[in-house]
Amino acid sequence: MMQMNLQFPYKLLQAYTAYCRPLCQEIKLPQTAFDILMFLANNPAHNTARDIVEIRGIKANLVSVNVDKLVHEGYIERAAVPGDRRKTYLTCTKKASPLIERGRKIQAVFFQELLQTIDPDELNTFHRVFCAIDKNLDKMMKPASAKTIEK
Repeated sequence: MMQMNLQFPYKLLQAYTAYCRPLCQEIKLPQTAFDILMFLANNPAHNTARDIVEIRGIKANLVSVNVDKLVHEGYIERAAVPGDRRKTYLTCTKKASPLIERGRKIQAVFFQELLQTIDPDELNTFHRVFCAIDKNLDKMMKPASAKTIEK
């Protein structure tokens, strides 16, 4: 069985945070608030706090605090969802546009440098394998496919 480097996800996150740090410090936003803003900008169909919690994996209390900060700073707005008073849409404002543009440039450079030494054919293979694993994970997460593992 293949052994994965257990530090890989941690190193990936730390490297990304390091790339974002200068901008976050300049605009005086915590990394989590920046991550939420970029998530909303890059995934407009997933525009609720619940989406951020479930898809981005940020704890609900951190989402709440940082959404409040982003609203207060004028980077996002809340809008009521018709027919569901408990649900609120979150949308990026015009004020956020330059910040989002800079964030996307940081993300592009980060991924370009992350993948710079990988042969295009290997990258295509990696993409296919990653998509296959993602589909397998989707199947594994369905209740009907939950398996008991024998001792």
